[in-house]
Amino acid sequence: MKISKILGRVGLVVLVALLVVPFLIPVETTGTATYKAVAGEGATFATAQGIEIYYEKTDFVCQEDKDCSNPPVIFLMHGFGANTFSFREVVEPLSALGDVIAYDRPGFGLTQRPTSWEGENPYGSIGQDLILDELIAQFASGRDVILVGHSAGGTLAAQYVVDNKDAIQGLILISPAVLSTGGSPSWLNWIFSIPQLDHLGPLLVSSIASSGMDLLNESWYNKDLITEEVKAGYREPLSVIGWEEGFWEFNRAPRSFDVKDRLDEITVPTLLITGDTDTVVATADTEALATMIKDSVLFVIPQSGHLAQEETPEDTMKAIRVVWSILTR
Repeated sequence: MKISKILGRVGLVVLVALLVVPFLIPVETTGTATYKAVAGEGATFATAQGIEIYYEKTDFVCQEDKDCSNPPVIFLMHGFGANTFSFREVVEPLSALGDVIAYDRPGFGLTQRPTSWEGENPYGSIGQDLILDELIAQFASGRDVILVGHSAGGTLAAQYVVDNKDAIQGLILISPAVLSTGGSPSWLNWIFSIPQLDHLGPLLVSSIASSGMDLLNESWYNKDLITEEVKAGYREPLSVIGWEEGFWEFNRAPRSFDVKDRLDEITVPTLLITGDTDTVVATADTEALATMIKDSVLFVIPQSGHLAQEETPEDTMKAIRVVWSILTR
């Protein structure tokens, strides 16, 4: 009897510890400035789904030998752990084809990172669809739209095309994580909602500050091109106060789609680009995807990794120009 009482008390102590101790662990941000301060004077933000979305707009530059009437609007959607910086090498050449809008998806870059919201979760797949809806309404009303998605951004771009078949003229997917990305198991949503884990979540995901550099290194074929400037461009958002909370919200957000089961619904002209040494999203995955999306064209760029638009921008643009008339027909 005494042993059972002792065990009962020990169990109670352990239970209380599990319930209370996590809340006693301090969770602090390593960020030192607001997202607007980091963005700097003159930075541009658009309100969508009630949050401020950081974007960079590059106006169309008409070429003398081209038809300059009503150019399309090209939206650039970055991948996991990235931001608008990852498109810096192709923004200017793309502007010879149309207006260019690169924006930071919620949880990344310099976009506002809310911890509460009304309506759809802005970090989830549906919320990100709705954000793109509003950006298209603001910047491309009545105009043709071309979506460019890299990696996880490619998955979202493909999802958007499936859900909005008449809104998009053409699709460009660079090393898209379509075949390797799916919805989270439903039981994970329950675990992520446990208050103790929710409190510690930002601390748990803060390791991306170091592991993200490992992923960046893996993403390039030519490591010599990963300069200090490149590293700084990816690290800049980590100086935003509360970046860890935003990244945690992104990781526990609902993923209510699996676009690889609906690839036959992509009916717009599609260009697929990958590097021949991509190990983040295997080159073979993009090659396989090309056989699953009708009316698609595949370019495999030699001596290029997961970030073809950064590592081999000239070859990336060459591929885009070759099929541009098909994408905008």
